[in-house]
Amino acid sequence: MTATIGIDIGGTKIAAALVGPDGTAGRVRRVATPATEGPDAVLRAAITLARATAREAADAGAAPLACGVGTAGTVGEDGRISHATTSLPGWTGTDVRGALAAALGLPVVVRNDVQAMAVAESRLGAAAGARTALVVAAGTGIGGAVVADGMLLSGRTGFAGSVGHLPSPVTAGRPCGCGALDHVESYAAGPAIAAAYAARAGLAVVPPLETVAEAARGGAPEAEAAIAEAAHVLGAGLATAANLLDPDVVVLGGGVLGLGDGFVQAVAATLRRAALPGPAEVPLRITTFGPAAVLTGAALLAHELGRSAVRFIP
Repeated sequence: MTATIGIDIGGTKIAAALVGPDGTAGRVRRVATPATEGPDAVLRAAITLARATAREAADAGAAPLACGVGTAGTVGEDGRISHATTSLPGWTGTDVRGALAAALGLPVVVRNDVQAMAVAESRLGAAAGARTALVVAAGTGIGGAVVADGMLLSGRTGFAGSVGHLPSPVTAGRPCGCGALDHVESYAAGPAIAAAYAARAGLAVVPPLETVAEAARGGAPEAEAAIAEAAHVLGAGLATAANLLDPDVVVLGGGVLGLGDGFVQAVAATLRRAALPGPAEVPLRITTFGPAAVLTGAALLAHELGRSAVRFIP
């Protein structure tokens, strides 16, 4: 058995599973992210899941070879968080690799969550065989990653592919998780969509995104308007990125997929209208690995510790 542990640390949930070298994941364990309790609590939750996953491997008569972590935030080559948004307060500066390696006694590789997702999709998923791919996850925040000729392009400081922080075509002064105003993430991330619906519907409490999706299915105009605005903004952001990169494929994942096929179709329609004639033809595909994409990609990277099949261009 040559499985590795894959971990996904996000702003709302942490997930872990054993993953084989072919990308097949075993049982996925999930817990809510204790983000408001600080980075130590987040690390403890991730370590608890990882240890439970390691015990699963031991019960099968084997031990995991390594651990891969995909996490929200920008990750330095040392496995430490160099920048994070408000979805994980205090996460900047956290030594994720050091903490997991010490707790598990395993080699650990740490990457940004969408970069890990891009590894899974470009190797074995919706972008397999593509020369250039833009992979975007829209959930608690919106992140992106670029793969070219099999290489993950992280950029000089690790921010390459940050689609969520492109300017939004809608400018209502909404804050982004990075602290700026009117970014794509300000309108098209899950919490932003839910907040827009709550404001339109006059709700005192912002509901979960699933409630917005359900309201839209029931024909609630406030929910339909919030979702339509988000699709327009996200589609425009993808068009801008497509004009710049001219990729072979764009892959979309994240919690906003729970809004349904109509949302994805509306995103694609705006992408087609807003992009230049060539980039407008780029196929928009849905993630193959779904909610397990981040932990799968992280685990694949862990399989390759000490090998050069994946290179990161500084």
